[in-house]
Amino acid sequence: MIRRIDLRGADRGTVDYRAAVPRAEFDIEAATHAVQPIIDAVRERGQEAIAEFSEKFDGIRVDDIRVPAAALTQALDELDPDIRAGLEESIARLRATCTAELEQDAVTDLAPGARVTHRKVPVGRVGLYVPGGLAPLVSSVLMNVVPAQVAGVPSIALASPPQKEFGGLPQPTILAACALLGVDEVYAVGGAQAIAMFAYGVDPCERVDMVTGPGNIYVVTAKRLLKGQVGIDSEAGPTEIAILADETAEAAYVAADLISQAEHDPLAASVLVTDSETLAADVEAELEKQVAATKHVERIRTSLSGAQSGIVLVDDVDQGVDVVNAYAAEHLEIHTADALTVAGRIRNAGAIFVGPFAPVSLGDYCAGSNHVLPTGGCACHSSGLSVRAFTKSVHVVDYSREGLAAVKDHVVTLAEAEDLPGHGAAVSVRFS
Repeated sequence: MIRRIDLRGADRGTVDYRAAVPRAEFDIEAATHAVQPIIDAVRERGQEAIAEFSEKFDGIRVDDIRVPAAALTQALDELDPDIRAGLEESIARLRATCTAELEQDAVTDLAPGARVTHRKVPVGRVGLYVPGGLAPLVSSVLMNVVPAQVAGVPSIALASPPQKEFGGLPQPTILAACALLGVDEVYAVGGAQAIAMFAYGVDPCERVDMVTGPGNIYVVTAKRLLKGQVGIDSEAGPTEIAILADETAEAAYVAADLISQAEHDPLAASVLVTDSETLAADVEAELEKQVAATKHVERIRTSLSGAQSGIVLVDDVDQGVDVVNAYAAEHLEIHTADALTVAGRIRNAGAIFVGPFAPVSLGDYCAGSNHVLPTGGCACHSSGLSVRAFTKSVHVVDYSREGLAAVKDHVVTLAEAEDLPGHGAAVSVRFS
């Protein structure tokens, strides 16, 4: 079901570990030809175009894209009490970690009368996208909304695809989560057309400053094409999990965690990196047994047997650390002896889950961490969604005459060095 990649004995100084562990094909460039006309149509024809695309892609025409307040209230009233309790616990934990991330203004007094303040300012308005394809990702409502609220964003809009079975409204659990969080501006719009709506503003939705949230290749392509017109969080591709494990790992746990991410999408990547051939064999046996008992067997088998998934054999944990750092997984689990120490050696991962009792599923819902994370190796330079994503920095420069006088000659000299005498004159005129 899952292939093996043997890196034992490789020349560690020359082998390209990132190339040795391939990923799913996620060709944004190819999707551009399909997405650009959608963006253009939404920009030019607004809600009429959105209604046409909803009918084409979601199977239902929605002429009034704003979700009525009554529908949000009803969804929350009818929400299963156990689901509500789970959402409330997840919200509380995520809000606690987000609050701890808040940055204070940094004030630097450089000299008498010379002060620079590094001020953190929340984005003015954000558009949050929540997918509704293979699975209604109610957890993505929390992961987008809570950090935006904690950051102090004053205007939040959310879009999720209309569902034919619910009369053109988004999935009820998604609506209930919005109501639970106090988000009352919700739109029944999906796909690339939702991103275009946010970017350009389509009555009754005003344009936003930033769009965040995961989605399929068409959503990701729209975010790429509209970046600059609107800010984005990232271009997230299919989900992925890497597990670094040694002989101390429990094969049943490892197999279950590989399956948990394969369940998302046929293109999802599940990768085990281990120095134990015994563990590799045991995990293969567990996969056969556990996959047969799952609900989404075909989807999971497609993911696990794809080129993007595999069991990577290494000489030792040291080589394993090098491999997972090169792979830069969205989710990385550490199932080794002294797992916390090994985790401390990881530079590149969207989120790191330490030990046998911290599965990725915990992070998807109730760990207090965010599950909107960089994919496709982008964890080597990018971070997951957080409060910081919804804030921007502004330098406030506050100099008195005395403060400026102390550096005026330096400013004039440097301006002349750049052949920009007007820059120097803007300082000199204040002391004429």
